[in-house]
Amino acid sequence: MEEQQSQAAAPSPDPAKTSAETAERKRQRQALELQRERVLSERTSSPHRRSALELALADIEEKLSELGWTIHM
Repeated sequence: MEEQQSQAAAPSPDPAKTSAETAERKRQRQALELQRERVLSERTSSPHRRSALELALADIEEKLSELGWTIHM
């Protein structure tokens, strides 16, 4: 019975705020996906540039995973 009361007492999430947060997460994910595609399309013979691209890709993929992103093939 106490559990039902605590659930009823909890404030319901504001639909507008939830929608705005969802839209922001989607925008962030799309921006990161575009960055990821750009990094993957880069071609270089420079080991320094390649290393920088690998680090950038790892950083982007980490941020994407924090947003719940998975690779779709």
